[in-house]
Amino acid sequence: MARRKRSRGAYTISVVADQFGIHPQTLRLYEREGLLKPSRTDGNTRLYTDEDMERLDVILSLTRELGVNLAGVEIILNMRERMEEMQHQMQEFVAYVNANLGTVPQEATDNLSTSLVPISSSRLPTRPKRPARKKVVRPNSGNAPDA
Repeated sequence: MARRKRSRGAYTISVVADQFGIHPQTLRLYEREGLLKPSRTDGNTRLYTDEDMERLDVILSLTRELGVNLAGVEIILNMRERMEEMQHQMQEFVAYVNANLGTVPQEATDNLSTSLVPISSSRLPTRPKRPARKKVVRPNSGNAPDA
């Protein structure tokens, strides 16, 4: 019997594996490593949500396109979650300040809709160039005969 997409955005392991072109064992490995946490049915069948699918897409992008190993993927995903939490806390703080203390200047809230860390490499700071070194000519010591 073929497994089909279930309601509520829950997908079985074979459907997810087919959709992403990976082996089901790869999904099991990602679960063992703690990168994915699918829910389970009463019969212990793994069910992947739409959020799991988005997370899997990020995992595969990091490993395939950027060559990041699974330990690196775990660190990146954890940092990403922490940054999202921090951004949410900042938005709550701004809402609190607006509600209780007046308004926050527009300049302070302009960047709240963007990521905390720039993703584009074109936005990274460039390193200043060092000035050219002057060549110092030193007298030849020990090779010239004394007069």
